[in-house]
Amino acid sequence: MRELLVIGIGAGDPDQVTIQAIKAMNKADAFFVIGKGDEKQDLVDLRTTILEEHVTGPYRVVVIADPPRNRTPDDYEGVVDDWHERRAAVFEEKFAAEPGVGAILVWGDPSLYDSTLRIVERVLARGNVSFDYSVIPGVTSVQSLAAGHRMVLNRIGEPIHVTTGRRLAEGLPEGVDNAVVMLDANTTFTQVPGEDVQIWWGAYLGTPDEVLISGRLRDVESEIQRVRAELRERKGWIMDTYLLRR
Repeated sequence: MRELLVIGIGAGDPDQVTIQAIKAMNKADAFFVIGKGDEKQDLVDLRTTILEEHVTGPYRVVVIADPPRNRTPDDYEGVVDDWHERRAAVFEEKFAAEPGVGAILVWGDPSLYDSTLRIVERVLARGNVSFDYSVIPGVTSVQSLAAGHRMVLNRIGEPIHVTTGRRLAEGLPEGVDNAVVMLDANTTFTQVPGEDVQIWWGAYLGTPDEVLISGRLRDVESEIQRVRAELRERKGWIMDTYLLRR
């Protein structure tokens, strides 16, 4: 492989793919897709739809089986580091077998809570394969959330804090009034104290299955929990993002 393109493709809507991303996809000979099992086949299907809609020439799809990892570890950073190393070994093997230009389609944008660039750097650091790579930005689920709710993420002059459910469980930092929360598998918003907190929640953002709920946190938290559980049961997976505001 001479070149790798790491392409942000938005939150799932083929219309969110930028012109720059479309041009990059049409340069690629092979697309590396990380398989996450039957229950998340929807994610592979969405990528396939994007390729079918935007790529005009011939291409190959190379499926990479994602190495398993413990989702509730005591040593979170150690487990993730080991997972990244095993991922890098699999990526290296697939990269070495493909000639020409390869591409990885990344949900949202590669810069925000995504490990692809770290894995690519690990592959290069191993020294067994060599290639140039470029990054093409994409629309994030955070932007899709704001667009879906027709809102601005911050009030005038206020900062925005972007964090994860794991970090939110430790409490919001002092002085944070606007917090965007991603990767929350445990509906951690229910642990946030206060009667004056608002929430804007969204699941499957940018896809035909998009669901939006908003209101005073104490009024809608039970509804979000119920809807989220029903959606996860029906589809087998869920990706959601939300904004909390004091």
